Amino acid sequence: MPSVAAVIKNEQGEILFQYPGGEYWSLPAGAIEPGETPEEAVVREVWEETGLKVQVKKQKGVFGGERFRHIYPNGDQVEYIVVVFECEITSGKLKSIDGESLKLQYFSFSEKPTLALPYPDNIFL
Repeated sequence: MPSVAAVIKNEQGEILFQYPGGEYWSLPAGAIEPGETPEEAVVREVWEETGLKVQVKKQKGVFGGERFRHIYPNGDQVEYIVVVFECEITSGKLKSIDGESLKLQYFSFSEKPTLALPYPDNIFL
């Protein structure tokens, strides 16, 4: 499933993560919709999940394969191909617009939560 994710840092260099429920956290992320570019998709997903308007600074990597397989509570399985972007906040207030994020929180790299997908550490640096 073609997807995007955003690495967003605050002024202290902490990374924004969202908690959708369950045992894992996530970067703000989601599927690329038909007709969208990856850059458009990440801007939309960040807005929907965090209430923040962002601009894409650079691509951090493309990840996928068996390690990016996810099993949903209903048993559905997908393997994501994720384009990860570093994004910069331009405006907005931190709040879930679409209700998918139960909690939004910044963490330092050394204290980042356990994530649902195995992103390499270098995307956070």
